[in-house]
Amino acid sequence: MAQQKLYAGAKLREIRTRLGLTQKEFAEKLGASLPYLNQMENNHRPVSAGVVLALASEFGFDVTELKAGEAERLVVDMREALADPVFADDTPPLADLRLAASNAPLLARAFLSLHRAYRQNHERLASLDEALGREDSAIRPSPWEEVRDFFHYCDNYLDAVDRAAERFACSDGNVADQQSIAEAALSDHGISVRFEPIDGLRSFDASTGALAISSRIARSTQRFQLLHQVALTTQNDLLEATLDLARFQSDEARAIAKIGLANYFAGAALLPYQAFQAAAQKHRHDLEYLADLFGASIEQVAHRLSTLQRPGAKGVPFFFVRVDQAGTITKRHSATRLQFARFGGACPLWNVHRAFETPGRFLRQLAETPDGVRYLCLARDVSKPGGSFAAPVRRYAIGLGCEIRHAGDLVYADDLDLSRDAAFEPIGISCRICERDTCHQRSVPPLERPLRVDPDRRGVLPYRIG
Repeated sequence: MAQQKLYAGAKLREIRTRLGLTQKEFAEKLGASLPYLNQMENNHRPVSAGVVLALASEFGFDVTELKAGEAERLVVDMREALADPVFADDTPPLADLRLAASNAPLLARAFLSLHRAYRQNHERLASLDEALGREDSAIRPSPWEEVRDFFHYCDNYLDAVDRAAERFACSDGNVADQQSIAEAALSDHGISVRFEPIDGLRSFDASTGALAISSRIARSTQRFQLLHQVALTTQNDLLEATLDLARFQSDEARAIAKIGLANYFAGAALLPYQAFQAAAQKHRHDLEYLADLFGASIEQVAHRLSTLQRPGAKGVPFFFVRVDQAGTITKRHSATRLQFARFGGACPLWNVHRAFETPGRFLRQLAETPDGVRYLCLARDVSKPGGSFAAPVRRYAIGLGCEIRHAGDLVYADDLDLSRDAAFEPIGISCRICERDTCHQRSVPPLERPLRVDPDRRGVLPYRIG
């Protein structure tokens, strides 16, 4: 089979800009002619093997970033946005979307922002929003979605914050007792810590320097909340600098993002990068073993596995998702080619929805997406008790998975027959962009396929996909 040509013009321009080099200087370091570099940066020529090797040897660049990343995610996001009925008569072909994502990623992002604004306005009108016409109802991206996209397009890995958390947790090269060093660090800043049966998870009184953490929650959650406060107290300059670079459009988005950055620090300190990655490889990504080893929860371990994207030291690329009992995605990230639906729930054929039926057990699924990529998927329910009889129990299901070529690195694949085609269940992203014509769970027709309606015949669906 002929090797697929690699077009990565936008990424080359990004690398050159980050290094502060002119095209001429960059071409000399890559051992390429100036005209050839210009053609590669404009996607008129594929990236040559020599340039790929030069990027690795001259700049230490992780060349796998050329193949996967923003362009692929942008294509998936644009296809899903274009599944909106407003585009029904004017949908560009997939080839055009790929060109836009590769050659004009800023334009693609602007289109997605515009569609989000349209959708939000449509929802306001549909629900007769009482605030319509007020100053605070101006159309703008949802702060929550803006922050979600920030982490999404950072590959859910923030190098400066991750390394700062690792230095905090491993000051002498070994993983320390995070609770002790966290309490000591907070004490140095005049903050006292106490564990008591409060409402909620954490409460901090800045005027008295008193931090209260619920004694009703799990030990892993207590340590996470303690490290969250450490981030806000000891790493504020780093968090603010990161927020300045992100340039959020509203104060609300910036405030939400700061909480997200503090959570990122807490997770990275609880599960320090190098130590956690080494343990994950040694124990073949056994989530229960890793949770016990690091004193973390199953969800914390699964989420951390999806963030091991440090350049030059990447782990197995995982996707991670959390859904509620209604099927709504509440957390999502993918370092794989699988991208989740931005608007709506996950595919009903995916095993994450069945996890609620088997509490306390891991479900395994071999799955294949419409593009032919195969995955090993894990799912498990996660219950979060409120700490008392009257308090509600929050229930979620988490999903974690990787492409099948990495299955040998997971203990969960040991007794599965990966060679049998029939073992792989068909799953999709969302019905509007899934082209499967035999799915018994389809809710709406695929956007890009013609339909045939025969009043004299009725199958599982009231139409046939042509």
